[in-house]
Amino acid sequence: MTSDQEKLRPIRRMLTGVLAFQLVLAGVLFLGDIGRDFALPSTGPRAPRFDMPTQPGDQTRRYDPSLPTAPGTQIDGPMPERLVLQPLDDGRALLTGQIERGDGERIAARIAASEASEIVLHSPGGAVADALEVGRALRTAGLTTRLRARDVCLSACPYILAAGTERQVDEGGRVGVHQHYYGENTLLPAFLAVQDIQRGQGEVMRYLDEMGVDPMLLTHGLSTPPQSIYLMTREELERYDLVTP
Repeated sequence: MTSDQEKLRPIRRMLTGVLAFQLVLAGVLFLGDIGRDFALPSTGPRAPRFDMPTQPGDQTRRYDPSLPTAPGTQIDGPMPERLVLQPLDDGRALLTGQIERGDGERIAARIAASEASEIVLHSPGGAVADALEVGRALRTAGLTTRLRARDVCLSACPYILAAGTERQVDEGGRVGVHQHYYGENTLLPAFLAVQDIQRGQGEVMRYLDEMGVDPMLLTHGLSTPPQSIYLMTREELERYDLVTP
């Protein structure tokens, strides 16, 4: 009996460890579902504020989706919590706000009915699938995309920028990328959602290729945690064809 117990002891320890891991994982999943901004504590140095200037090699800044509204917008106050499409002038329209689930279908319908020929972007990003849906609607409509001098296009927003038949970023406009969340639970760190991450990255790579943008731009995002943002240089925007000549 004692010999049998000794043989079973390593198996019991292994099962106990597996159970403990499952309990921790369940807790993280639960926290991920109840907190939009949930993220595991970071042990690395904290990125500088978003508004601090960048230079090549020093391009990582804190990510804050609650940025102020764009210059020239009719909306005062903080960044809209959902995408808003509003007319500007000279055949342009402004697409601004955070990208939430359901925005893709709603904004795609607005784009199809719009008479604008150019979409100005100012968005901190958000839901990847909806950004791709908006982007495909822009490409189908044959519209151009642009960032003005003080506009930002972060997180999933660059995928909308990529959809323009012509793509311009004025001096002072900021384009940034970082790691994304995919799948039903959009809040999990990448290592807890490997299958969703791989599927989502494959979809994004195919999308960028369709739009004539080099999928290698994802390499910068993959090495930047969700609570930070990697701001691309002009040379990088041109290298990956995110802007057109």
